[in-house]
Amino acid sequence: MLIRRETPADHAAIRRVHAAAFADPDAPQRVPVEVGLVDALREDGSWLPALSLVAERDGEVVGHVVCSRAHVGAVPALALGPIGVPPETQRAGVGSALMHAVLGAADALGEPLVALLGHREYYPRFGFDPAGKFGITPPVPEWAEHFQVRPLAGYDPAVRGEFAYAAPFMDL
Repeated sequence: MLIRRETPADHAAIRRVHAAAFADPDAPQRVPVEVGLVDALREDGSWLPALSLVAERDGEVVGHVVCSRAHVGAVPALALGPIGVPPETQRAGVGSALMHAVLGAADALGEPLVALLGHREYYPRFGFDPAGKFGITPPVPEWAEHFQVRPLAGYDPAVRGEFAYAAPFMDL
């Protein structure tokens, strides 16, 4: 498996990855919001090309992750997501490899922290903790239970406040 930056030639494959990863078995004809979110982020000023990574196996894109620009107050931060791996490829280390790669890349770029909204049982293995532990709150209070933060080397504990996602996240 190869983890690399996305290229324009990957866009259709990335859509397929997220469509499969987030498909609703009760409404298979519905396009998951994550597919449109990736496209909207790409068109938004919050898109960070260096942090949009694909997993490729035998020349096929089998996973995707992206971080976009966000803020805690006026301080730049990152929002992670979506991360997608199709069901037939899950539990084979693709998602973990993408997470380690994107977190390593973000840290190497000097970013202070990464936040996400996700499963409380899954993301702690990558160093995520409840955001409240850091004094960071989600933009929607009901998200607090699943809103998590991963501080990176550039993290300053004085950074506290409300997390602000890029506009496409809030337009969902």
